[in-house]
Amino acid sequence: MDTGDWRTQLQPGSRQRIVNRIMEILKRHLPFSGQEGLQELKKIAVRFEEKVYTAATSQSDYLRKISLKMPQNTIPTGNGNKPLYPGGKCAKSKL
Repeated sequence: MDTGDWRTQLQPGSRQRIVNRIMEILKRHLPFSGQEGLQELKKIAVRFEEKVYTAATSQSDYLRKISLKMPQNTIPTGNGNKPLYPGGKCAKSKL
């Protein structure tokens, strides 16, 4: 597969599921209050996902970059809640 068009190979809804998972993680690790705080977390999650999506060179690179930056590396992989890259380190400051 040509790495230039890896984005066309994503299943419909995949990016939204990733954004939703990022939101779950942010809610556990960052303080927020009320609907306004929730909307701000969503903006952060969407911007983060878009930035990684644009910069990634392949789907595995996309998932790896997200996984490495998420606290506890808990992005779903289709195998339960196991981390994508168990050895990955993350820092909250990179969000």
